[in-house]
Amino acid sequence: MACLMESSVPLQSYKEAAEWILAHTDQRPRIAVICGSGLGTLAETLENKTVIPYEDIPHFPSSTVPGHAGRLVFGLLNGKQCVCMQGRFHIYEGYSMSTVAFPVRVFSLLGVDTLIVTNAAGGINSNYSVGDIMFIKDHINMPGFCGQNPLRGPNEDGFGVRFPCMSDAYDQHLRHLAMDCTQELGLQDIVQEGIYCMLGGPSYETIAECNMLKLLGVDAVGMSTVPEVITGRHCRMHILGISLITNMAILSYNSTAHANHQEVLQTSQLRAAALIALLTNLVGKM
Repeated sequence: MACLMESSVPLQSYKEAAEWILAHTDQRPRIAVICGSGLGTLAETLENKTVIPYEDIPHFPSSTVPGHAGRLVFGLLNGKQCVCMQGRFHIYEGYSMSTVAFPVRVFSLLGVDTLIVTNAAGGINSNYSVGDIMFIKDHINMPGFCGQNPLRGPNEDGFGVRFPCMSDAYDQHLRHLAMDCTQELGLQDIVQEGIYCMLGGPSYETIAECNMLKLLGVDAVGMSTVPEVITGRHCRMHILGISLITNMAILSYNSTAHANHQEVLQTSQLRAAALIALLTNLVGKM
């Protein structure tokens, strides 16, 4: 019987994508920012921008989710060369984990060594409020319990080791630096630090699932981020993860509330200015 394994992306595909990008921009960023649902406005603030639609890049996936523009934006953020992803990819779109994380390995080949990953998430922790900003200190890869991992398949030794450590996935120094920035900006009252859990989506969680996650110690839940973080750590990148709490998970059968994507986008727009100020301040300190 043939061995079944993840259909991993060929190394040549990453190289061809990176070489095409290098030929189409003179900018050489060391920092990459993945913008979650409704958070792509950060890219609009970059100076000396070079904009590249995903569909122009060889082998690059396409983003199909509302609130995701689907393009790379290169430019200066507070004097530092950055690249922003306006729109990410998800396994619920039909992509494999390795395809979802495809851009991260391309960024590594471009010379990026710091990855900032943002997302919109549902609050599980009852002490959180809609609009809170949560710095991720750890994650639970729920699809990973079923064998779904972006590193599944033959290891690419040029990027990293076969068995990368994940106990330090989220860089403590970057998190402390980000906390300092919130103090300077007066955002400390809306800032949390917690554990993020990725589920597959696209359906939102049931009440039973939310209560299970709460028992597991999860503070926020979403449908992204983990594949990019695992791949980034495999590439030896320093990673900061930020969740914007755009809705509160429903934990009671007496509740009449319903999770919906429109609420996610509305909350993202309300907090856009604060997140842009935070990331601009933070990048300036790197």
